[in-house]
Amino acid sequence: MAKLTIEDIGTELKGKRVLMRVDFNVPLDSARTITSDNRIKAAVPSIKYVIEKGGRLILMSHLGRPKNGPTKEFSLDVVAVRLQEILGKPVKFINDCIGAEVKKVADSLQDGEILLLENVRFYKEEEANDPDFAKKLASLGEIYINDAFGTAHRAHASTEGVCKYMTKCAAGFLMTKELKFLGELMEAPARPFLAILGGAKVSDKIMVIDNLLNKVDALIIGGGMAYTFLKAQSREIGNSLCEKDKILTAKEILKKAIDKDVAIYLPIDHMVAKVIPGAKDFLEMLKNTEYKQVLRDTIDDGWEGVDIGERTIEKFVNVILRSKTIFWNGPMGVFEVEQFAKGTLEIGKALAESGAVTVVGGGDSAAALKKLKLTDKMTHVSTGGGASMEFMEGIELPGVAALTNK
Repeated sequence: MAKLTIEDIGTELKGKRVLMRVDFNVPLDSARTITSDNRIKAAVPSIKYVIEKGGRLILMSHLGRPKNGPTKEFSLDVVAVRLQEILGKPVKFINDCIGAEVKKVADSLQDGEILLLENVRFYKEEEANDPDFAKKLASLGEIYINDAFGTAHRAHASTEGVCKYMTKCAAGFLMTKELKFLGELMEAPARPFLAILGGAKVSDKIMVIDNLLNKVDALIIGGGMAYTFLKAQSREIGNSLCEKDKILTAKEILKKAIDKDVAIYLPIDHMVAKVIPGAKDFLEMLKNTEYKQVLRDTIDDGWEGVDIGERTIEKFVNVILRSKTIFWNGPMGVFEVEQFAKGTLEIGKALAESGAVTVVGGGDSAAALKKLKLTDKMTHVSTGGGASMEFMEGIELPGVAALTNK
């Protein structure tokens, strides 16, 4: 169902207090320096639109996972400073998100001014979607805009509860863009439609695979999760990651793919690393152990699959270049370690050269594209890993469902 957008209410913004949920959950180093401001920049189009239309903007977000109330570690004060630098315009900051003082500052805003509230997760009522807390947030504004797609799969007070106390709730530019590309992917993709899924666990993506088998023409499975599927085919996988309790599920998925006439592609060769018994840090172990390339069915005990091999890369790239629409989520190997990043990076390059509509589901896939400097070669890179995956599962996102219907 089509939702009200920020542009639909553009003429109504002047002189109004606009409460906007953004995703300013930025990474910080030990000195509380922002190491990537991508999430701040992603919200700028909606922020600029509101203030240029004369709205009085009140921004709210979470940062990290505070457990015991307000702490300096998770304060949004550093975000206010960075946002001010990006906009070249003052950004007021207040060290709370509800209460009489917050209400007073919000009510005193002038047209085009911006106020950033303190971390909403300093209150446990945020994640509990407490009605009273949501009502207090809602009292700060007259119009609500949600531009935080990355949190849209959470029914929290600032994403879902607040909408119950406001008459107009619209999607910001980023939210609208996410819903457009992901929606088109699931409803009217150009064919052949290919999905590429990687990452460690089958259990994380069972529902996504199940839903995608009704949509796609082909499915590539790589990463650690591929070994559970290979085990389901009675292949030898050595010490490779395998969810034994999901082998039957993998068999059912492979059977369903045959019934649905969906081609499933699994690795035919692998980069494997020798396991060092007793190693406490997996990544450090991989940096200091032996590794080699082997064919399928020749992974010996004591060796673990950590990336797809050359033949598999060639096979997967050929499938990619034949496709017209591609969805990708999850790396092909342990791409954090340089020796085992090739599979993931070659998949990224192939997507960039495919000429297809390419949609990437955030997370590690987006990180790999950034490392390759190929982000701008994709049709769309989602800002919400968890939200995009739940959307692909066919689940209605609470933060989207709560918005006003057109």
